[in-house]
Amino acid sequence: MGRTVWYPGHMEKGRRRLASLAAAIDVIIEVRDARAPALSSSPMLAAFPPSVAVWVVLSKADLADVCVTRLWTEHLRAKGFEVFALDLHRDGVGQIKKKITAKKPGFRDARVAVVGIPNVGKSMLINRLAGRRAAPVGGIPGITRGVSWFKGDGFLLVDSPGILDPHKDPRAHRIISWIGSSKGGIIGSWEGHARECISFLIKRGAWGGVESAWNVAPEGSAGEILEKIGRRLGRLLPGGGVDLEAAGFAFMDAFSSGRFGRMSLEKPNDPPLWESL
Repeated sequence: MGRTVWYPGHMEKGRRRLASLAAAIDVIIEVRDARAPALSSSPMLAAFPPSVAVWVVLSKADLADVCVTRLWTEHLRAKGFEVFALDLHRDGVGQIKKKITAKKPGFRDARVAVVGIPNVGKSMLINRLAGRRAAPVGGIPGITRGVSWFKGDGFLLVDSPGILDPHKDPRAHRIISWIGSSKGGIIGSWEGHARECISFLIKRGAWGGVESAWNVAPEGSAGEILEKIGRRLGRLLPGGGVDLEAAGFAFMDAFSSGRFGRMSLEKPNDPPLWESL
C-alpha cells in the first residue's frame, strides 16, 4: 500500500518550487496510474505554460484492463498528449528517451520534469530513464534550489514532489488510497476501506477477479463478505472470531497490488469515480 501522505504545507511548498521551474523546463512527463488515469492525474500541470510539451505515462499498465487502457491512450492523444502505457518493471523506455533527445536545444541538455501524485511510479521512471544508479547532479545556476536533478544521456530530469491532488470530495482520497497512492490506514480503518471497496466492486460488476482468486462469492453485505474473506485467509482472533482490520488490510493490499487480475476503475468521460461510493 502507499507510504506517502501530504498535507497542505507540503503541497503549497511543492507547487511554489515547481512553478519556479516552469520557464526552464522543455518537457513535462506526467505519470498516472493506468487503472484510474483521471483520478490519478496531477494538479501540478497548471504550474507550467501551455507552450511546454506534456507527455503522459500510464504506469502499472500490467494491472489495468488492456482494452480500457487503449481507450485512455486514444482519448489522451486526441487531447494532444504523447502517451506511453508501460509496466515500468519490464517495459523499456527507449522511445521516451528518443523523443526527449529530439527536444534537446543545441546549446544544453533537455530539461524534463517528472510529475505525479505519490507512488504512481515517478522514481521508477527516473531510474529507467537515467539509470538505476543515477545520482543527483546538484543545482543548476539560476534555477530553483531544493529540487533534485538527475543526469541522463543528453537530458536532465527533475523529480517533482509527489503531491496528492486535494480533490474537494474526501471520497476521492479514499479511492486513491485503494490503488496505493496514499496511506489508507491514516485516511481511515482498513476494515472501513475494504467494506467500501467491496461494495464499489460489486456495484460496478468488477468482483470476478476476487472470486477467481479467493473463491468468495459476492453474496451478503460487505461486512459479511469481508468476514468470509478473513476466514478464508485465516485472519482470526483468539477464540475464533475474524480480525476484520487484518482482513481489510489483506484485501486492500491484494487489490492495490493487482492480485485480483487486470482491473480498470474508470473509462474516459466517466463521471468522477467517487460518485459511485
